[in-house]
Amino acid sequence: MNEQGTAARIVAVAERILRDEGADAVSMRRVGQAVGVTAMAIYRHYPSREALLRAVADRGARALAERWLRYAPSGGLEERMSAALDGFLDFALGDPHLYRFLILDAWVGARRFPEDFRDGQGPPFSVVTALVEEGMRSGFLRADDPLEVAMAVTASVQGLVQQYLSGRIGMDEADFRALCHRSTWRVVNGLRSKTEA
Repeated sequence: MNEQGTAARIVAVAERILRDEGADAVSMRRVGQAVGVTAMAIYRHYPSREALLRAVADRGARALAERWLRYAPSGGLEERMSAALDGFLDFALGDPHLYRFLILDAWVGARRFPEDFRDGQGPPFSVVTALVEEGMRSGFLRADDPLEVAMAVTASVQGLVQQYLSGRIGMDEADFRALCHRSTWRVVNGLRSKTEA
């Protein structure tokens, strides 16, 4: 296996461990054993555990953004917004360890709002921001700061997901998803332009 292939395999294995057990389970030794290299060999590709976890985060964020873009590449704005929410819920509920790591955990190099979310630096967030910008251009949403509006729209559902994953919301998944849709649309409807409202 060439060096580039080894680096990609290391990230893939680290991501699998994180998805299965959480970020705390990712160690250089454990990843090395699973890949078939020494822990020291990993340091040739990733100078620290934090650098490896950042590579996992970048890979996971890109995959999530690509998944969201596939959900509803066409259709009306409202349909695409709902599809993006469904994609987010599929990710958060189907991959809770990776979700917690990407969205909730504090780790070295984690993206920070707003400076790291401009110009597409946060791939999944960029999908939401693009929908918000389109909504503002079309007059569906009133003009405002797109990043802050995207944060307002996503923060409520992130809070609900956090409560759900911690067992603090007593609903089955279908009812919980419906709650997330209602809550998100309450926020979006509050942001609509007066001509659309």
